[in-house]
Amino acid sequence: MSRLGQLGGKLYRGEVSFDFVGRQRTWYAISGVILLISIVALFTRGLDFSVDFKGGAVFKFSAPQASVTQVQDAVASTGVDGAVVQELSGPLGSSWQVQTQTLTSQQTNQVENALESQVHAQDMSTNFVGASWGSQITTKAVQALITFMVVIVLYLSIAFEWKMAVSAFVALVHDLVIATGVYALTGFQVSPATVIGLLTILGYSLYDTVVVFDKVRENTAGLLSGARSTYSEAANLALNQTLVRSINTSIIALLPVAAILFVGGGLLGAGELKDLALVLFVGMLSGTYSSIFIATPVLCDLKEREPQYQALAKRVSVRAAGGRAAKRAAAKTQAGDRAAVGAQSASEADDGADDSGYADDSAPSADELAPTASRVPAARSTPGNARPGPRQQPRRSGSSARHRPAGKKKRR
Repeated sequence: MSRLGQLGGKLYRGEVSFDFVGRQRTWYAISGVILLISIVALFTRGLDFSVDFKGGAVFKFSAPQASVTQVQDAVASTGVDGAVVQELSGPLGSSWQVQTQTLTSQQTNQVENALESQVHAQDMSTNFVGASWGSQITTKAVQALITFMVVIVLYLSIAFEWKMAVSAFVALVHDLVIATGVYALTGFQVSPATVIGLLTILGYSLYDTVVVFDKVRENTAGLLSGARSTYSEAANLALNQTLVRSINTSIIALLPVAAILFVGGGLLGAGELKDLALVLFVGMLSGTYSSIFIATPVLCDLKEREPQYQALAKRVSVRAAGGRAAKRAAAKTQAGDRAAVGAQSASEADDGADDSGYADDSAPSADELAPTASRVPAARSTPGNARPGPRQQPRRSGSSARHRPAGKKKRR
């Protein structure tokens, strides 16, 4: 966790940055594939609505020794087709629920008798939902969804701006289509609990998007007065600054939902609780994804089309080009200084060679300077403090006389 906290601090300060906005085409392509699969599933498989939406009869009973196949065969023996059998309590219990189409009183009695005789159903209760009631529930759910969308767009338009509202609306539709597509692919029933969960995850997705947009508004305040960064760069910094917060919030929210979906669903079987957990789990995942990879990139695409932000992008580009040119000029200057210092060092070395009393082409060789028996006389013994005579100087060529060091006189 300490490393995650350090990463969050680096992201907030801009020391580490992930280019979310610059890779928007990649995120759009991924979302496009997922949306296409969801739409195809909706048109081909469709949604399995519960009796609360389409009307019908619901039989609930307990059968300790029954299986799904036995319950289905018992209902089919009465001539009722398309029954949906659900084991509510899973392996640890024996509670069952059977949903059928709208039945007459005679058909209802036949189903009850078949279940009691073939699977030994006990404690049976039967509920009926009329088709008109189901249509009313469907209408109310659609109205609630539309009202939610309209209120959200109005709020964001007032609190922020209309382009942020449009971006948030695109992200909400993205989450809605993905969630319904998952229900079509998995075959889960759409119940009133599903609608409640759908509205919940739309609110969760919107919450995460509003947090990011608030940081974007803070980073882009006064941006047009300078040439520090473009709108996309400032928005991308806002995404990085809120990234760890979004991840932490999503993980904390997904843990209990995953427990309900996988653990509770495995123990209690299918039911409204599992339907609610599924839509919450899928919606939270897609909501977190859309707030980071969809909403903000869409906002940047809309804002970058405005003339003032296009001009800002040009100023930032010119400033960046000038900075690169200055760096190149500085590098050339440093290289020239190093070359001048090298040339001066070489010149000083040549001057040192001239001051030693020898020309470049007449400097004595090692053989001439080496003492030999023919050049150096044998050492003489001197009495007491007598100093030895002067050493014999090495022979020089005629040209070397012209380069005799200054301050020395020729011996006579």
